[in-house]
Formats: sequence, C-alpha cells, structure tokens
Amino acid sequence: MVPDVIGGPSLGPFADLLSSTIESILELVLTSKNVFIEKKSFAELSAYLNRIVPFLKEINWKNINDSAPWENVIEILNRQTLDAAQLISDCSKKNKVYLLMSSRFISKRIENITREISRALSCIPLASLDISSGIKEEIFQLIDSMRTAEFRTAIAEEEILQKIDSGIEKRSVDRSYANKLLVSIAEAVGVSTESSALRREFEEFKNEIDNARLRKDQAEALQMDQIIALLERADAATSRQEKEKKYFTKRKSLGSQPLEPLLSFYCPITREVMTDPVETPSGHTFERCAIEKWLAEGNLCPMTSKPLNNTMLRPNKTLRQSIEEWRDRNTIITIASMKLKLSSTEEEEVLNCLEQIKDICEQREIHREWVIMEDYIPILIKLLGLKSRDIRNLVLEVLCVLAKDGDDAKERIAEVDSALESIVHSLGRRIGERKSAVALLLELSNCKSVQESIGKVQGCILLLVTMSSCDDNKAAKDARDVLENISFSDDNVILMAKANYFKYLLQRLSSGSSDVKLRMAKTLGEMELTDHNKSSLFEEGVLDSLLSLLSHGEIEVKQEGVKALLNLSSLPKNGQEMIRQGVMRPLLDMLYRHTSSQSLREFVAATITKLAFSASSETCVSLLDADEDIYGLFSQVNLNGPAVQKSILQAFCAMCKSPSAASIKTKLAQCSSAVQVLVQFCEHGNSNVRSDGIKLFCCLTENGNEAMIQEHVDQKFIEILLKVIKTSEDEEEIASAMGIVSNLPKSPQISEWLFAADGLPVFSRFLAEVKHTSSDKFQLVENAVGALCHFTVSINQQRQKIAGLFPKLVRLLDLGTSLTKKRAAICLAQLSENSQSLSRPVPKRQGLWCFTPSQVELCPIHQGICTLETSFCLVEAGAVEPLVRVLGDPDPGACEASLDALLTLIKNEKLQSGAKVLAEENAIPSMIKLLDSPSPRLQQKVLNSLERIFRLVEYKLRYGPSAQMPLVDLTQRGTSNVKSLAAKVLAQLNVLHDQSSYF
Repeated sequence: MVPDVIGGPSLGPFADLLSSTIESILELVLTSKNVFIEKKSFAELSAYLNRIVPFLKEINWKNINDSAPWENVIEILNRQTLDAAQLISDCSKKNKVYLLMSSRFISKRIENITREISRALSCIPLASLDISSGIKEEIFQLIDSMRTAEFRTAIAEEEILQKIDSGIEKRSVDRSYANKLLVSIAEAVGVSTESSALRREFEEFKNEIDNARLRKDQAEALQMDQIIALLERADAATSRQEKEKKYFTKRKSLGSQPLEPLLSFYCPITREVMTDPVETPSGHTFERCAIEKWLAEGNLCPMTSKPLNNTMLRPNKTLRQSIEEWRDRNTIITIASMKLKLSSTEEEEVLNCLEQIKDICEQREIHREWVIMEDYIPILIKLLGLKSRDIRNLVLEVLCVLAKDGDDAKERIAEVDSALESIVHSLGRRIGERKSAVALLLELSNCKSVQESIGKVQGCILLLVTMSSCDDNKAAKDARDVLENISFSDDNVILMAKANYFKYLLQRLSSGSSDVKLRMAKTLGEMELTDHNKSSLFEEGVLDSLLSLLSHGEIEVKQEGVKALLNLSSLPKNGQEMIRQGVMRPLLDMLYRHTSSQSLREFVAATITKLAFSASSETCVSLLDADEDIYGLFSQVNLNGPAVQKSILQAFCAMCKSPSAASIKTKLAQCSSAVQVLVQFCEHGNSNVRSDGIKLFCCLTENGNEAMIQEHVDQKFIEILLKVIKTSEDEEEIASAMGIVSNLPKSPQISEWLFAADGLPVFSRFLAEVKHTSSDKFQLVENAVGALCHFTVSINQQRQKIAGLFPKLVRLLDLGTSLTKKRAAICLAQLSENSQSLSRPVPKRQGLWCFTPSQVELCPIHQGICTLETSFCLVEAGAVEPLVRVLGDPDPGACEASLDALLTLIKNEKLQSGAKVLAEENAIPSMIKLLDSPSPRLQQKVLNSLERIFRLVEYKLRYGPSAQMPLVDLTQRGTSNVKSLAAKVLAQLNVLHDQSSYF
C-alpha cells in the first residue's frame, strides 16, 4: 500500500508530507474496524476517508509547484486524522461500559472530525488543478456530504442511555430496573451476563471514572457518578456483604424512634404528606394530582386566589427528596422494630404484624431488600410450623412477595433449614394454603440454584403432579410451571418419572393449545433424561405428538419439537425408530425451506447428525436412500453457517461408517462439486468445520478412487494437509489428514510433492507416540506409517534419506496395531527391494595379501557390505524375526504385508541364501500355517513361495511333510487357482502325479 502512495513523480517536501497524510488515513481506515462502540459511525467516517484517498493520490502524481495553498489543508487533515486515531484507540481499549456511556459524546466527536475535514477539502483550489471534471464533481459532492453529515448514537445504545437518564431523574428506581438495565448494557457491549462477569466489568467502569478525575475532567466524573449510583442498585454490581454493610451503617445513624413529618411536607389541599410536590410561581407547594384536579374544576390558586394553570407548575425536587428521606428513615426504623411482635403468643398480634410487613414489602422493592437484610426470612419460615392456618397462609404470601425480586432472595429462602420442606408440606393442606405454597414454589423455581433442591423434597413432585390437574386453573398452571422449571436435572427427572409426570406431559403435548404444546416440547427438549426415560417416552407414543409439531405453522413450536427430538434421539434405538417412522422427510424439508430461522436449521442439522449415528450401528436402517436426498443434504453445507456445516459433515462421516457406507462414499466421490467443497473445507476458517471436512474426505479416499484423487489432489492440497498436521490441536483431525495422505495412490508425482513439502519429518515424529498403553494414539501412528509408505517406494531410491526411520519401523512390528504392522511391513518391503543394488561390493585385495586388512563380514543375503544407513537390509536391521512374528497376526492384511517383506529375501538368485535365513528364523513353518488363512490371495502367495523354497531339496525334505495336510485340504476347499497351485506343490512333494486332474 505504501509504495503505491509515495510512488508518484511529484518530489520534495510537499510530496513527502502528502504521502504521509495518505498513509495515516489508510491506517485509520484499517484500525477503525476494531472499535467496541459506535461501529456504524466509524464505518461511515471510514467510507468518507476512503473516497478522499484516490483524490489525494491523484494530486500526489501531479507536479505541484506551488504548495502554499495546500499547507492549511494538509495541516487540518493531519490534525483531524490524529484526533480520529486517538478516538479509535480509546474506543478499542477502554472499558466497554464506559464507552457506551460516552457514546453520545463519541458520535459528536466523529461528526466534528468529519465536518472539519470537509472544511479542509473546501480550501483546495480545485479550479486550478489539472484533474478531470468527474473527479472534481466527486470532491464537490463529498465536501457537501461531509459538511451536512449527522452522526447519532445507535438506536439500541440510545435506548439504554435514555433509560439511564430516566432512572437518574426519577431517583426512585428499584433493583429490578437496575438489574435489567445492567443486563441490557452487557448485551449491548458483548459482555457475559453472568454475575461475576458483570461485577468485573462494573469495577473496570468505576476505575475509568477514577481516571477521569485524575485527568481533571470533573464534569464527566460527576455525570458518571450518577450512573454508578443508579447501577449499584443491581444485584451483580454489589455483593450481598457490601449491601448489608451499607444498610446497617445507615440504620445505626437513624436512631430508634420514628419522626413526625414537617409541616412543609403536607399538601394544603389534601392535608396529607405529599408524594410528588409541585411549586407555583408564588412559591406555594401542592401535591401534583391534587392541584391539577383543583385547577381542572376551574378554581383559582387556593393560596393566592390568582389565576393558575398546569404549565406554571414546577417539580419541587428538593422537597420531594426530603420527604423520601423522611419516609425511608421511618420505614427502616419500623422494619427493625417489628421482629419481636412476630414471636408473640397472641395470634391476632402476629397476623397484624404480618399484614403490616406485607404492606411495606408491596410498596417498594427497596423495602423488601431491607426486610431481607433485617433477617426476617428465618423468622417467617419458623412461623410455617404453627398450627394457625391464617398465619401460615399470610407467611407464604409475604415470602412470595420477597422472592419476586431476584435470585438473592430466593436463595436466602432456600438456604434456611427445612424451608423447602415446610413450603412443600403446605401443598397438602387446604386449597387457599396450597395456592399460596405453589405460587411461592413457582417464584423459587425460577432460580436455577434452587430448582433441583425443590424436586428433591420428599413428596413434592407427586403433590405438584396432583395439583397440575386440579380444578383451580391458576393453581394448576402454577404447578405445571414449577414442574417444568425443576425438570432439568437427573435426580428430578427420575422422581418425576415415578410420579407419572411423563404421561401428563404427553397428554398435554397431544391435546393442549399451541402455547401448552410449546411449553411441553420445550420441557422435553431441555430435560436431562436417562436412557430409561427416553425409552419409556417412546413406548408411550411421544414420537407421534412430536411429529405433529413439525407441521405446525409457528417456527418457535417447530423448533421446540425438533429440540425434543434431538434430546430423545441420543438413545440409538429411539433414533432408529424415528428413521423408520419417517422423521427424515420433515427434517429435510425444514432444513431446505426455513431460511429465515438460522437456529431452527441448526437444531434440525444437529438432530440429523444424531440420527446418522443411530443408523450407523443398525443394518436394517438407512438414513438416506434416495440419491436426491444425499445430494440435497450435502448441498446445504454451502448454504449455511458453521454450526449447520459441522452437523452435516458429521452426519456424512457417520453414514460413511454405517452398513450403507460403500454406497454413500461412491455417490459422494462421483459428485465432483461435493469433493470440491471438501477440498476447500480443508482450509476453512472455522477449525471445527475444517476438522469435520478433513475427516469426511479421509473416509472418501479409503475407497482408493484414483480418478477422484487425480482430479482434486495437487501439490497445493498436499501443502494444506501438512500445514494442518503441523498446526492443529485436534488429534482426530491430524490422524484424518495423515489418513488422506496414506490413502493416496503410491505414485512418483505424489511422492515428489511430499518430499518437496518436507513431509518426511512431519510424519516421522508420530512414530514415537505408540506405547503399550496408548491406544488413543494408535490411529495417529497407523496413518503416519501409511503416509511414510510414499517415501519408501522403489522409484524414490535416490531420495531414501530415512536411515533413522528404519529401526522405528522394525519396532512397530511388535508394538503397533495390526494395521500399523501391515503398513510398517510394506515400508520395509519397499526398502528391501533396493537392498541388493545398494549393498556395497567387497573391495578387491591388492598387493601382498599378508599386509592387507582382514576380510570384512559379508551380508548372508546380498553377499556384500550392508548397513542400515546405506542398504536397508532386513537382516542387518534385525527385522526378519519380528516380521516372522507378524505372520501369526490374526489380520490377513498384516500377514500378507509381512510375507511380502520376507519374500524379498528369496527373490531371483537370492533363493538359496534367503531360504537359509528364513529357515534359521523359523519363518517357513509360520508360512505353512498361513495356508489355513481365509484370504485366497494370501494362500496363493504362500503357495508360490513354498513352490520356490521346495525347489531346494533340503527344505522340501525338512518342511514338506508338515505342509502335506494343509495342501491336501486346499485341493478340496480352495478357489480354482488355489487348488491348482496346491496340487502343483503336492506334485513337487511327490504326493500327486504330474498328470493329476487338479492341474
């Protein structure tokens, strides 16, 4: 970017200055994307600056002789660019809450910067410039747009600021207002709404205010102090201990006796203490509603008898604040003095006290907070044990009022010993008390930390299920809502199942209103169900009810139905039954058609994935039968976001491991666009999508479809896979990437690409992963060894720089899985193919033989000098013995690969020496045992090798007798080729005549 800016022919200080300005503007445009707040305003400013840059570049290419008119322009541009850069820096680093509170100021600064830049551009002598009329017109339009541009705070942020202004003005907002406001702020700035995160963000916000004071910005600090005072009322902003300390400090300063109101507190009209005092121009104060009614009836001012109207009334904020302080003082003193009355033995006195407490609690939220901090809750819970029905009922009502405010109150109630048991006990009493008890439980069940405790109270769920169908609609609904709230834990679900809750749930799901169905489906979707519960629900017919929801008109109902299916489908037999009942059709239709609901598509795709895994273990169930469904589902990976892409890729991975895997793999491999998508996903920006794409592509390459591979695999793709292997932290993804390499055809070109990308050390480092107890690492090792096969093919003899790898491959013959042994044996066989030509001949002895070095030890196979570093000799490496042990592996593939490696020792003229080595290592009896292998191909290889070995009379006499019975057996049950070869060896052993019908 910089060379383009400064590369014009215009030279000198002015050109350098202008180039620097352009560079600063471009840097500003880039950094403006990093702001936390006012993104739209910064984007608009960046758009304006982007339109300026081409013009300034054009000027920089001109030969400007007189730069004097430009000096003021450049000065303003640089100053405003610097100001904007500082603003962007602040908006990228400072506390997000602080920035939100400052968003009006920020948008105003952006507006001022824009208009100042417009003023600078208007000073440019455009008429004298040698530029096109089109560029001039563009600049004129730009100047006009920037001059009149208005930047306003984003709507969501402005709404929050207005609520803050309103809260500060009213001064009497309650805790719930502050709670909601703090959550709105957190959501607007992208901060977690968890209490700990909110408190941390709030503390950082207060630190920013302290910094403002250090900057001597007192006006800003004062405004922010008002915001802090408002937000401190939120639960998350202040801890329980801090609130109690503040309250008791205030209470101790008040004394113990209530004060009479001052005369100025009374309204002259109502003769009562005012709530909203307003002042007339004459200085008299009245209750607002009273004076407004007085004037509406056509009366004059009651104190001066002069004409007066509503527009002349002004709030008397000072008096209002004094009245509020007086009321708060007396209320605190009253609350603190009433606890003793609750321990009275007179029922009437206790009832009167409870009525008074209830009235105080219902007046204001702050009153409820004071009652809680005065530790009334344990006293109230204790009263639930009294015999008086009226007292118990009133206590439940007071507790319900206290519980409405937030989780803190709910948790305090649940923390009292036997509190929940006492409340549940009231569920079994008369209807009035039952209604109060279930209403209180509903409030408590809205707190996640209390939900599970409610369900565990003995008899609670059974009582709630009974109440859920009672005659009182309100009580029945409250009971159902409590059940739904407490259903999201394992223990409660078990208890609910015993209480026959599921039958009730299914009944409501099939016959309730849309709202009821929605709630029931939501419950099923979110409950932590045991496998037994999931199975029982299917036996009760839940699938029919859920399928009916999928055709519902409301997307929200569909979504909850799908979530329920997702929950239930985690049990494989449920998933299989869903497939049999045709659930895939509506799921696919929703995935294809509901483009407006991303969350619905995500749940549908996740459910399809669960069903795919269910079908992968069942031979009689196929997830997708029709070709159009296979291609249709796969096409969705290009039409959706990462969550859906990941689910669909996982679903196809599951299908590629199912009984119908061969068909699925073939169809996807034949679809060029599908393969191309997977190749592209191997470098997807989302690591999860990339990982699943690589895993699926690995499945497709297992078929060895060379046409598909040749079309889509090139050197760049090899480099992408190696980058994944080197950088990924997902072992399954790494194993799959190496699996793709392992499955590639063994061709000179692919080997060349792998060598060029320095793949040898990348794969070699995984060979150290295998241990006797590290079964989770086996796939990594299997595929690493498979990839290394590309480096050991004979054609790459000149590149076999793998001497250090040879001992590791030999070691894997004993420690690896059957597949690892097979691939290690293949590598060793390919290396051994070159040993004869790589073995160094013995140098001829010259001169007097008595003065020449003693004769070196020759390789028994290659009759030359063999070393690991030079000839890859199996004998020199000590590989023969472990290869012989692999001949006893239960996997025919491992046996065949090991046999191939051993047969390189008797190739061509090496028969005599090679057979001797095989005999010494007891390989021939192991080879004979392989005649019983279920693999005809392995049988043929063994027969061909025995035919060669038995040409040597020594070994025919030594091993022929033990081979006769297996050979005879093969002449009876083998394939036609095997029968013929077995007969040929038997003839060699003089058991059959050369003219036998077996030939």
